[in-house]
Amino acid sequence: MMYSLKNFLIFILTIIALSFMQFDAQSQIKDYDIVIYGGTSAGIVAAIQSSRMGKSVVIIEPTSRLGGLTTGGLGATDIGNKQAIGGISREFYQNIKRYYENPENWVWQKPDDYQQGGNTKGEDAMWTFEPSAALKVYHEMISAEKIDVAYNQRLNREAGVKKQRQGITEITMESGETYRGKMFIDATYEGDLMATAGVTYTYGRESNKEYGETLNGVQANYYGITLEKAVSNNSIHHNFITGVDPYVVKGEPESGLLPFIIEGGPGIDGHADKGIQAYCFRMTLTDHPENRIPFTKPENYNELEYELLFRNYEAAQGPIEEMYHYGDPLVPWINSAMPNRKTDTNNQKGFSTDFIGQNHDYPEASYLEREKIVERHRSYQQGLMWSLAYHPRIPKKVRDVVSQWGTCKDEYEREDGWQQQLYIREARRMVSDYVMTQKNCEGIEIVDDPVSLAAYGMDSHQVQRYVDANGYVQNEGNVEAHGFSPYPISYRSIIPKKGECNNLLVPVCVSSTHIAFGSIRMEPVFMILGQSAATAACLSINDQLDVQELDYAKLKEQLLKDKQILIK
Repeated sequence: MMYSLKNFLIFILTIIALSFMQFDAQSQIKDYDIVIYGGTSAGIVAAIQSSRMGKSVVIIEPTSRLGGLTTGGLGATDIGNKQAIGGISREFYQNIKRYYENPENWVWQKPDDYQQGGNTKGEDAMWTFEPSAALKVYHEMISAEKIDVAYNQRLNREAGVKKQRQGITEITMESGETYRGKMFIDATYEGDLMATAGVTYTYGRESNKEYGETLNGVQANYYGITLEKAVSNNSIHHNFITGVDPYVVKGEPESGLLPFIIEGGPGIDGHADKGIQAYCFRMTLTDHPENRIPFTKPENYNELEYELLFRNYEAAQGPIEEMYHYGDPLVPWINSAMPNRKTDTNNQKGFSTDFIGQNHDYPEASYLEREKIVERHRSYQQGLMWSLAYHPRIPKKVRDVVSQWGTCKDEYEREDGWQQQLYIREARRMVSDYVMTQKNCEGIEIVDDPVSLAAYGMDSHQVQRYVDANGYVQNEGNVEAHGFSPYPISYRSIIPKKGECNNLLVPVCVSSTHIAFGSIRMEPVFMILGQSAATAACLSINDQLDVQELDYAKLKEQLLKDKQILIK
């Protein structure tokens, strides 16, 4: 009798425990009309549009900070043509202007002392800003809407996407948090939701032959930079002075290659590979003594990693100011002025902030592997800045300039003033029923279902570093093709192929070739595409349609009503 009673009590307690477990599991499932994975600029604008169209919406952000690159250092807005920017994207830049019209927001500089770069007097918007200003503006825009935000939630990339038939029903984070939705938007730079949902994608460079392009694939047609001129089809910019030796011991191949130079040649011009254009941190620097954190040597500093930098300066035959006929004549950076004596600092010249060739595994890497890649980029760049500021083999003229600068005390969460957001210039790209190509950028092919305009030149940073036929080091992959008008981006390029996923939109990792993405990949365009994606999601919910079946005429009507610009 006692044994039976004992078993009965165990049975009852087990039922109670299972009930609590079930209740706890159910409490972690949250339902929304629209679930946005990725709090980038595209994700934020998509959420705002969803809210304004009356839908319940959540932004799931894998980190502790919203805004991606817009709040992560990219304050010098790459535009191409300001007239191509409308809707909520332009509203953001108008709010930036209002922010700086408040004298209280000028802490380290008087407004009249700021040389406004890409801004024109009398404009309704402002295009350069501090990352902290962008973050405040975004938070204000979100607070005016009904938007939930979940921070520090990373998608379970192994089994975190549940689908029924052709649609996603819910996504689960590594924490166990689950989000159900009618529509999903992947607004990440990496395309993790898209990939985990089984949507077709690619990464790297297509061959020119695949889509009838001329600027895709390997771009190694480089003949060298002399003190007189540069001669090349591509890789003209951001390359080495002629004669920089690639070997650990100069002139001795048996001593081995210096770090980050590949063995063998770069490949055949125009052929495909899995190379990714280089990443860097868009540093936010200041020369204000009270706000400046001086550059410090990282603990893992390896002088050999900067040997090519030293040799590039030493290769100059005359005054170092004559090394290059473009950009900064002394320092390998683009130090664009932002308000409050700060900068958006980007890569320039053959050896600079781009960590060339060290990101090729990033698109498919695990979270842990990506974190290692990010940290490696940071320590490389920290070592670069310390070298430029203080290393005795750097010309004194350069050291005198760079040592005046440092990271900012008031911008980011890290005590050393470095941001967490790496500049992911390109990772995965969806392959849908319409692939944007060089022909679209050049106006040779024009889509009939536009959801945005793009206006920037086709731009790729270097992809790899190699030894040329003369035995000197060169970079490969740079393309800078400008001079065309704004062009439309197809709705079909932000939705998966018909039959793959009927309730997912992808406004960042759009369906495009490597070289077309080099033009599309600008933050204002991502914002515009985020708004268009959310609009399509809301209309598809209203009409109970797959995103592939949505009437484009209805979508266009709503986009124009919301001040999107679809024709040049």
